[in-house]
Amino acid sequence: MSDISKNSLKGILLQLECHFTWTLMKDDVDLDDLEERICDQLEFLITKSKITNYNLLAYVKHMKGNSNEALENLQKAEEEAQTTCADEADRKSLVTWGNYAWVYYHMNKLLEAQSYIEKVESSCKKLASASRYKIQLPDIYCEQGWTLLKFGRKYYERAKKCFEKALEEEPNNPEFNSGYAIAVYRLEDFLTKGSSDENSSLEPLRRAVKLNPNDTFVMALLAVKLQDVGQVEEGEKYMKEALLKTPDLPYLLRYAAKFYRREKQVDKSLGFLKKALEFTPTSSFLHHQIGLCYRTQLYTLRATKYPPKQQIEELIQLCLFHFKMVVELKPKFVYAYVDLANMYAEKNEHEEAESTFQKVLKMEKITCEEKQQIHYRYGRYQEFYKKSEIEAIKHYTEGLKIERDSYSREQCKNVLKKLIDRRLQRGTADAQSLGILGLIHQVNGEKPQAIESYEKALALDPYNEEYLSALCELRLSIEM
Repeated sequence: MSDISKNSLKGILLQLECHFTWTLMKDDVDLDDLEERICDQLEFLITKSKITNYNLLAYVKHMKGNSNEALENLQKAEEEAQTTCADEADRKSLVTWGNYAWVYYHMNKLLEAQSYIEKVESSCKKLASASRYKIQLPDIYCEQGWTLLKFGRKYYERAKKCFEKALEEEPNNPEFNSGYAIAVYRLEDFLTKGSSDENSSLEPLRRAVKLNPNDTFVMALLAVKLQDVGQVEEGEKYMKEALLKTPDLPYLLRYAAKFYRREKQVDKSLGFLKKALEFTPTSSFLHHQIGLCYRTQLYTLRATKYPPKQQIEELIQLCLFHFKMVVELKPKFVYAYVDLANMYAEKNEHEEAESTFQKVLKMEKITCEEKQQIHYRYGRYQEFYKKSEIEAIKHYTEGLKIERDSYSREQCKNVLKKLIDRRLQRGTADAQSLGILGLIHQVNGEKPQAIESYEKALALDPYNEEYLSALCELRLSIEM
């Protein structure tokens, strides 16, 4: 390849299979948090490919503006390929070389970028690829799948498809099966519990564990999934086996804590979480889970006949400490903010509670599910702590209006229905209440009842554009 211009070079770079061409959006992830998670995996998840993690860490370093550190990690990925799979080093380094080319391109070192493009081209030729700069290999699909999983829920469906493509080539590959099982597990939503899709990740997880019995992380996921479907005894068998094999693995300890917390064994759960925290003391996830355990103990104690005041206060302080740690370590962790706000309310520090809720209500670039959860939890705060039914209804309605099926939306709908029914029984239903009832029926797909409620609302508020629009839409849908 002769020397070419920067513009011509970019045309070739866009054909490479690597992190720079996988449409990974910087705004979709907390880079500091992602970097910490990758480093933890490099240290503790010895069964996972270090090549994959070094490549992703290099990309994160690049996105944070640290080009030299990006190159250092790419060198580590290349060395790992030479050490662990010398016979296939070129094949295993294709993504690494693509990343090298892109980093050098951004550093304006075009000759270096060109040299790595030539490496990719040479390997593609040896592997008889139809393209000069690109080849479809199951290993590359697998690496892309792991990368997408780390970028969050928005990328899970794409990750699943990558692992499916890898499995088409090598159906019995342990790593590909583990990746596929994890992707399916993560895609499952709270709403699937109790539905016909409930077992969708169960068989992939069983298969992954069978093919790779040393992957205790996947074994822990299988244990939790079995617990989900009521097979607790079998789930605990897998969890105990995993803990015997890797008793000091932080990722396993997290799921062991989740498993036993859901079995109401909160003290045992706390023991696992505190042990995991010794290995990863800055883990926002662990601090959050510890806070949730102390909160469970608090609510259990409050339910007793004569709860000791000092113990109650100590548990509230412990919850506050850990939830504060979470928002310091991970400032965009929505659920930790609402947990912190509610704990301030438990302590009757309503100014702090309100301030924390307002902070999270103003957050941008958050998911529909997170917005729904915020409105639901703030509605509960208004209803039970501030005794403001009007404000509570306002926020439950806001959560319901966000058109994304989720557990939080279902919660908003259910509490709204109770409040509106209560108003109707008292004979105090106004146009707003009837309009909300129309919305609930509409969300449930009950069109005749929705039309009736909106018509009643319009009789009291004839010029309300929201009710008129909803009624028009419903009538048109019936006519069609």
